[in-house]
Amino acid sequence: MKTPASACLYCQNNETLHQLMIKICDLKVSQLFLFKEQSYLGRCNVVYNDHAVDFHELTDTQRNAYMEDVAKVGKALTKAFNPEKINYGAYADTISHLHFHVVPKYKEGYGFGGTFEMNPEKVTLSDAEYAEIIDKIKSNL
Repeated sequence: MKTPASACLYCQNNETLHQLMIKICDLKVSQLFLFKEQSYLGRCNVVYNDHAVDFHELTDTQRNAYMEDVAKVGKALTKAFNPEKINYGAYADTISHLHFHVVPKYKEGYGFGGTFEMNPEKVTLSDAEYAEIIDKIKSNL
């Protein structure tokens, strides 16, 4: 079931969103957010600007521009944090707005070798630590 823009977490840009994520910056056709839950150091979300639900709703040009944004974030996270692998997830069962989770995975880190957990609620940081992570990401975009 498609969530209308009037009820969409990302479109509303409300307090619930800000409790979960910190906006890093605008990209070509999306916005980049850092998850506050940092069991996976550097975990981000690339959120398409318009209220689209799936790739098939986009034109080829829109889809390619969005995937360029997603790839740009993966490359920046690799440069910033040197993970073993980047996991990408496009889940929208309950929030139907096109977005990609971009999740660095570390060989000795949490959940390596399996699918990342959406919200393990294990690691939260100070404002200064979030700012440091955001600075590292921005400097590699």
